[in-house]
Amino acid sequence: MTAAPPLASPLLDLPGAVPAEDRDAGVARHYGDPVREQRALAAGAGWVDRSNRGVVAVPGPDRLSWLHSITSQHLSALADGEGTEGLVLSPHGHVEHHFVVAETGGTTWLDAEPGTAGGLLAYLDSMRFLLRVEPRDATSELAVLSLVGPRTPDVHAAAGLPVPPPYRVVPLRQGGFVRAMPWPGAAAADVVVPRDRLAATAERLTGAGAIPAGMAAYEALRVEAGRPRLGLETDHRTIPHEVGWIGTAVHLDKGCYRGQETVARVQNLGRPPRRLVLLHLSGERDELPPPATPLLLDGRPVGFLGTAVHHHELGPVALGVVRRTVPTGTVLDAAGLPAAVDETD
Repeated sequence: MTAAPPLASPLLDLPGAVPAEDRDAGVARHYGDPVREQRALAAGAGWVDRSNRGVVAVPGPDRLSWLHSITSQHLSALADGEGTEGLVLSPHGHVEHHFVVAETGGTTWLDAEPGTAGGLLAYLDSMRFLLRVEPRDATSELAVLSLVGPRTPDVHAAAGLPVPPPYRVVPLRQGGFVRAMPWPGAAAADVVVPRDRLAATAERLTGAGAIPAGMAAYEALRVEAGRPRLGLETDHRTIPHEVGWIGTAVHLDKGCYRGQETVARVQNLGRPPRRLVLLHLSGERDELPPPATPLLLDGRPVGFLGTAVHHHELGPVALGVVRRTVPTGTVLDAAGLPAAVDETD
């Protein structure tokens, strides 16, 4: 299925905005000073426009038991005001979709990688049968802003927004909701609002003390935190154990679902074939290798590069997926650039 083109954000009209490209097209890469923006997310507070994320709404009285049966997460008992993460797996246990969940007001909201809402909705539609569920693509309805940094609670208070604990969801009077998240930084929350209120909400957050920050800053913190992203730190063979999605997006104590056999087998054996690692890249050139660059050891491929960033403290670093047998400290070749293997945690 061809991905829908991203909706261009009105926040690209802000002074200094430089558009992101590729999968993050439609939002800003930065607003003129990516290093300052990154430091704000690490030590202060900033908002990040992630309104290019796909959103799927799932209303209907059977929604939670149905989603529980066809995804990796335990959702049947999800209460109003709760959130979590989940995956759709292939019959062989390979990751096909990753989404973040918010349950509020009789609807389960799933937000996912840009351009993937159509594919996720197609899967859900194929599994509806005679159940009372009505999933729809709601990307044009709601937009995601992420507020990141240790001063996030202060900004929430100044902006008159709720400050829920991680994975709790609080509805907003004018539509949408606030969902606190445990990543990518010291404190974070997704402020999900009606798309026609995106610019006004960003202005409100700026007035409360958050600075505009682009996806470059957000991705740098995500890499530092060792958080995988679908399509960057995953390929067609990725299983959840390899990238740290067990416990966060996969529940190990629930009924059958597609791909569960692979999850259970790897969990019992404890030997996933690959692992997610942090790579310290040589600083000999400014341009960093793109995602999917092969990682070589003595000329032989042992994995692939995910997201590479210039971190304000760590320097050039990246996430990569390598064979489980590649030890920490090994120096790999990433398109001619030395890449030293470290742990993500």
